[in-house]
Amino acid sequence: MKVVLRTNVDGLGYKGDIVSISDGYAQNKLIPQGLAYKATAGAEKEAENMRQARELRASEEKAVAEEMATRMQNESLSITVNAGEGGKLFGSVSTADISQLLAEQKNITIDKKLISISESIKEVGSHQITIKPHPDVEFAISLDVVAEGD
Repeated sequence: MKVVLRTNVDGLGYKGDIVSISDGYAQNKLIPQGLAYKATAGAEKEAENMRQARELRASEEKAVAEEMATRMQNESLSITVNAGEGGKLFGSVSTADISQLLAEQKNITIDKKLISISESIKEVGSHQITIKPHPDVEFAISLDVVAEGD
């Protein structure tokens, strides 16, 4: 049976895709849950419109991510934390902390899941942080960790 997906379905496809699946899967799961509807001639045209809208939205999101990457290239953030002797931190700097710093210092909202740290930040100093705001766009920034009172 051919169906048009109304939403993204893991392992099957994206909104607006026309997929061939078993009758039982379509009639017992996808259609009753509102995730898809049966593909007809009119539905296929509507599916094409959904795909075009999805592609346009994806290209706009990529353009925004690329603009952010060029603006943030060679930028650095600074955070002041409690540290003991030898520059060891009491705890560590997390991706949530970095997300909050980006919002406060650079006025950029980034989900903490899009930030990756190569190894735990548990010492004072400069660290490299990788941010991936889009699957095709990735950039690095520097994080300066400063001990409180220095």
